[in-house]
Amino acid sequence: MFERVSLHAIGGEQLLLCRVRYEPGATVPRHSHADTEQVMLMLEGELEMTVGDETRTLHAGDTVVVNRGVEHELHSEDGCAFIEALSPVPLDHVGDRDADLVLGPDGGRLHVER
Repeated sequence: MFERVSLHAIGGEQLLLCRVRYEPGATVPRHSHADTEQVMLMLEGELEMTVGDETRTLHAGDTVVVNRGVEHELHSEDGCAFIEALSPVPLDHVGDRDADLVLGPDGGRLHVER
């Protein structure tokens, strides 16, 4: 997806939850999600995030909301990890639809990933 960024996703029909890790020096260039809202919870490290025209440094425990259609850019000088929830599911975050999304009959059963 992006160089120096690893993403593990699991989701259903309306919500995608991702564990994201940035290696040192990772950058995700300015982009937006036309139909998707995004909520992030920082777990460790620091992440410089620009939303619209405002740039902030996020630390463990910080949360951020990015509304649909809002441009944002991310960079971590020393690496970081965070959880993000996206709704509705942006298919550009789903590497393997069959493996990452729990849909159809499986949606009604307990599904656990470690």
